[in-house]
This record gives sequence, structure tokens and C-alpha cells, in this order.
Amino acid sequence: MKRSAQPMKPGATAETTGPPDSRRIQLYGKAEAQLRRQKKSRGAPLAEVVKSAADAGRLLHELQVHQVELEMQNAELQESRDRLEVALEKFTDLYDFAPVGYLSVDEQGQILEVNLTGAAMLGAGRSQLLKRRLPTFVAPANRPDFLTFLQRVFTSAEKQVCELSLLRADGSAFWASIHGTTAFSDRSPHKGCRLAVSDITARQQAQDALRASEEQFRALFEVGPVAIYSCDAAGVIQQFNRRAVELWGREPVLGDAKELYCGSSKLFWPDGRRIPRSESPMAEVLSGRTSVIVDAEIIVEQPDGSRRNCIANIHPLKDQSGKITGAINCFYDITDRKLAEEAIRASQALFRALADSISQLAWIAKPDGQVFWYNQRWYDYTGKTPQQMARWGWQAVQAVGELPKMLERWQASIASGEPLEMTFSLRGANGRFRSFLTRVVPLKNARGEVMQWFGTNTDVEDLKQAEAAQRRIEVLAASNQKLEQEIVRRQAVEKSLKQSEQLQTRLLAQSQLMQRQLRQLSRQVFQAQEEERKRISRELHDVIAQTLTGINIRLATLKKETGRNTQDFDRNLTLTQRLVEKSVNLVHDFARELRPAVLDDLGLVPALHSFAKNFTAQTGIHVHLKAFAEVEKLENSRRTVLFRVAQEALTNVARHAQASQVEISIEKLPSGICLKITDNGKSFNVGRALQITSSKRLGLLGMRERLEMVGGSFEIESTPGKGTTVISQIPFHKSARGRALTKSVETQVE
Repeated sequence: MKRSAQPMKPGATAETTGPPDSRRIQLYGKAEAQLRRQKKSRGAPLAEVVKSAADAGRLLHELQVHQVELEMQNAELQESRDRLEVALEKFTDLYDFAPVGYLSVDEQGQILEVNLTGAAMLGAGRSQLLKRRLPTFVAPANRPDFLTFLQRVFTSAEKQVCELSLLRADGSAFWASIHGTTAFSDRSPHKGCRLAVSDITARQQAQDALRASEEQFRALFEVGPVAIYSCDAAGVIQQFNRRAVELWGREPVLGDAKELYCGSSKLFWPDGRRIPRSESPMAEVLSGRTSVIVDAEIIVEQPDGSRRNCIANIHPLKDQSGKITGAINCFYDITDRKLAEEAIRASQALFRALADSISQLAWIAKPDGQVFWYNQRWYDYTGKTPQQMARWGWQAVQAVGELPKMLERWQASIASGEPLEMTFSLRGANGRFRSFLTRVVPLKNARGEVMQWFGTNTDVEDLKQAEAAQRRIEVLAASNQKLEQEIVRRQAVEKSLKQSEQLQTRLLAQSQLMQRQLRQLSRQVFQAQEEERKRISRELHDVIAQTLTGINIRLATLKKETGRNTQDFDRNLTLTQRLVEKSVNLVHDFARELRPAVLDDLGLVPALHSFAKNFTAQTGIHVHLKAFAEVEKLENSRRTVLFRVAQEALTNVARHAQASQVEISIEKLPSGICLKITDNGKSFNVGRALQITSSKRLGLLGMRERLEMVGGSFEIESTPGKGTTVISQIPFHKSARGRALTKSVETQVE
């Protein structure tokens, strides 16, 4: 900004030079005062220096005053610039951090300026948005509307507003309200406009939810089974639904002040009294005389003169201050229900007339079993009055001995809702009891709930006596039939006794045969024990005794040769040590044959592996062993049985099968363990082999006996060309039952 100050000519006054503005006069006065202070400080008055040139002095004075004025103006401008920079900084902060987005665009929609809020709304940096066209950030469906909006902004001097969907840089959309106005700039020849963008997504969602709620309310209002209408504080009808029109029989004009409080011209109370409009239920609520109307019965007369019974429920509408601004009436038609109730009452009267005319005793009870009505036949037979029969008074005419059972059956029927039928005695007015067949049926509603119980008591005393006579005849006939059946039964028993004698004879023969087999088995067991003892004795005598004798001779020789020949002594000592080792090995072999120590120390699988290894070394037959490692969790006696069965089976293979390969597998069953031993050797007749009398197969019988002792089973499958399979099954012990044996060990013995 440029400012110029013209100095006053010498001798000129304010009147001759014209009236300068007060600001220049003040600056001029301040400049002269400042110049005088500077002259005093120098101590050299200007008049003494240029006394002869008065005009030049005045000119210099004017120049000095003008210089001071310029310096003061410059200081003021500097101060104004500082204030302007502070104001600009504040404006920039307000511009960038305003809660709405500010954009400047040209006529083509190109973004010229944008604040930080606007850049954040569009999801891009400010530098990325400059020179880009704003319509590209508008949803395709709203771009024509936006371009029309821009055109209105540039052609109108008034502010324009539009609402549309904008797209962020990542493609997500949001609803925005845009306010636009034109803006002209001296620095640019092109037109521009300024836009203020506000995010109205939340408001739009709330409006959508409100519209959906209003649509739901309107749908419910229109299709609901209840008639609804509303009035303002003056009673003028504002809204009504289709059901209200049906009940009124006409459609009133909305906002018509002549139709107040109700769409029907005539209202009546249930007793037939007409209700004036000013005293109608709606008028009572709007006037505040009644706070709310709940289930009030009124009669609405339609234009054709027909009347409908209705139930009205009216609630006032109030503003924040509690002032009544209107009311809503929800009423529904009960005409059909009233007609049904009248029909029920007529039906009940007809029913009671019929019930009084039947020959049976009849009564009706509540759902809990309390009888509240009896027909006249009941009173005639019992001689009781209605007061005596009230509630549970019927128990007074029951037989005392039958009453507990009857009550138990009656309460059970009440609890289950099922019909009841039973016979018991009732005391008549003459004091005598007669038998009655009682039938009780429930009367239920549409939901299956018991509403009442209807019961009848039919006199069956004569029928009961006739039935007793018939039963006596039937008893005699049944007795004759039983006698005939007894004769037939005894003949059958006699025949059965003969068959039983024959069966006993066969069983006796089988028992004697089994005894002979048992004695033979015992003899074979004893013979096997004796033969085993002889073998062990012979082995001890022929092998261990000879070895020990040799050791003794060697020791004697060593004793004589001590100190003679050192070389012979060492050789004899070595031979003696070998004999000792041989004796120890023989003892170990005997112990292993009697019971391997590895079975107790390491378990079944290592014991089988050790035995199979020795078996292969002695016979040359290859053995493949596969077992579950957790089989070791079986108790010791069961593991011993499995080992003995495997030991005996391999011994039989070596003796009779002429096999080259044996497979041993221990598998898990749902309820136990299965041991399978399969060879590829010769087959044999299993049936004959298991007959003690025809064979010496004590090993097979021993395996079966061992397994049966622990609750197991034994089976042999022998097929020509396929070899023999021994299958042994042992159930789990109680402590091991159900354990999952999942780990397995597989080994090959060469």
C-alpha cells in the first residue's frame, strides 16, 4: 500500500491549502516535534548555518519533516504487516482445521485450493488433490447433479446447496452436503467458486433409518387388525387407517373442523344411551378430565344404521411441557365376540335343559376339579342340596373305601388332561349304595387347554349283577376247560419226563466220557511233568555234572602242576574257565526254558523278541514280531499266558510244521488283546488234533486251558497250502479296560 504526503507551502495555513485529513495533520505535527528534538540534540540550529538563504532553509525543513513522516509511516506499516501476518496465521489455522472441508474450484471443476479437512475427507494429500477435477470424486450416479450444481453456482449470485455421495481415494463412499458460492480474484482472469463440504453420512443414515421406521409404522398402521385414528388438541381428526374406516362405515375428511373426536356421527354406551360428541371418550381425554381410557366399551353406529360393539383405548399426546397436543384412539370390533357370547349363553341354557332331561347323573367341574354344576337327576338321587354339593361336597356320597382310589385317579386325570372312566358306588337318598359307571371328558380350547370337565354317572347296578351271574357261568366253563388243559398238560409232562430220562442218559454218558478224558489228561500232564523232570535230570547229569567233573579234574591237575610248568598251567586254567562259562550258560538256558527272567524284568515284548531270536538261531526259521507297546499294561498273569502260548506255538512249528517263516502279531480289540501266530508250513486236522483220545497233542490243549483260565478264547485255522494260524484272545483286565493301545513295535528276527 502506497501513501504520499504533500508538505504545506511556507506561510500557508489550513484554510489556504485545503482541509487535510486529521491523520496527516497528526503525522506532520509529530514530524516537526521530532525534528526540533533532533536539532536540540545536535546543538547547531539550522538558522545559524543558512541565515542568508531563508527559502532554502524552509525547503530543507520541509524535507526533514517529510523524511520523519515517512519513517513514522514505515514503522506503522511494519506494525500493520506484523498484525496482518498474525491474523493470516490464525486464519490459516482456522481454514485448515475447520470442521468442514473448504475447496476452491474453477468452472471446469478443477481443484485450486483445499484445506486439510477437505483433503482428509477425500482421503488424499493436499498436493495430490490440486489440479484434479472434483467431479472424479463424485459417485457416478450423482455426477450429473453435481455438474448442474456447479453451473448454478457460477450463474447465480446466491449460495447454492446440494447433497450427494462422494468417493474417497480408496473407493469408499460418504454422503456430503456442499454449499457453493462464486468468488472472483484480481489475480486470475478465470471465474472460481468456493465450496464448503460437510460429512453428513451419520445424518443420512439416521434419515434412512427414520424413513424405514416410518414406513414400518405406516405399514403396521394400515394393515393392522386394530382401528387407529388420531386427533389434535381441538379434536380435529388428523390420521386414520383402513380398519377405522371399516368400523365407521365411512371415510371422514381430514382436518374438517365439523367432524370432531370421532369419524362416526353417533356413539352409544353399552346400555343404549347416546354419547354426545363433547362427552365422547376422545373429548374426555383431550380436555384432561380423564387421563387415559383403557378397554372402554362403546357402540359405533354406521351410516346404514348397523351398530358395532367396540373396545376403545385412548392415550393423550403431550409436548415437553406436558401440554396435551392430541390423542390416539386404538379401538377394535368385538361385535362377533358379543354375538358368540350370547350364542354360548343360549347354548349353555339349552345344554342344561338337555342335561336335566337325561337319565344319567351329570355334572361340570372347573379345570382344577371343583364341581360347580349338577343336573337335577343328581339332586333327586342323592337327596342333597346345591349348598351341600358346593366345591368338594360330592365326596359325602362316595363309599369311604373307594374314595382314596377314586381321588387318586381323578387327580391324575386333572394333571394329564386325559379322560377318566371308572366304576364306583354312590349313596342314594335312601341310604343304599348303587354302582355307577363314571365317564369324565375334558372340554379344551383351541390351544389344548382344559376349560371345563364334563362328567356323567350311569347306574350300572343291575348290569353289574347280571355281569356277576355271567362271570359265575364263565368261571364254571373256565374250570372245565382248565381240567381238560390239565389232562393235556400231564400227558405232555409224562412225555417230557421220558424225553428227560433219555437226555439224562446221554448226559451221563457224556459226563463219563469227559471224566475219562479228564483222567487221561491228568495222566498225560503227570507223564509230561515226569518226562520234563527226566529231561532236566538227564541234562543236569549228562551235561552240567560232566562239566563240573571236568572242572574238578582240571582243578586237581592245576593243583599238582602249580609251580612246574607255567605254560601248561595257563592253558589248563583257560580250559577250566571255559568249562565254568559253559556251565553258567547251560544253567541260564535251563532257567530260560523254565521261565525267562526277561519276562518279569522287561516285559512281554522283549521276552518274545529274545525267545524268537533264540528260536531262529536254533531252527533257522525266520520270525517277524509286531506288537502294541502298551500291551505291557496288562497284568503279569495275562502276559505270562500270552508268552506261554507263543512259546508252545513256536515249539509246535519247529516240531511239525516244516515252515520257513513265522509271523507273530499282537493286536488291539475293542474289548481285549488278540495274539496271532501264523506259519507257512504244513496244515493238519484241527479237530483230530484237539481230541485227547486220538492224539498226544497236549501242547494245544495246554494253550487252550491257559487261555480259558483268564477268560480268553483259543482258535486254530489250518488250510492246506496256506499254513496254520493260532488265534488267542484275552479280555482286558478291569484296571486296563478301555485304555487306548495305539503305539506299536515291529521287529524282524533273522
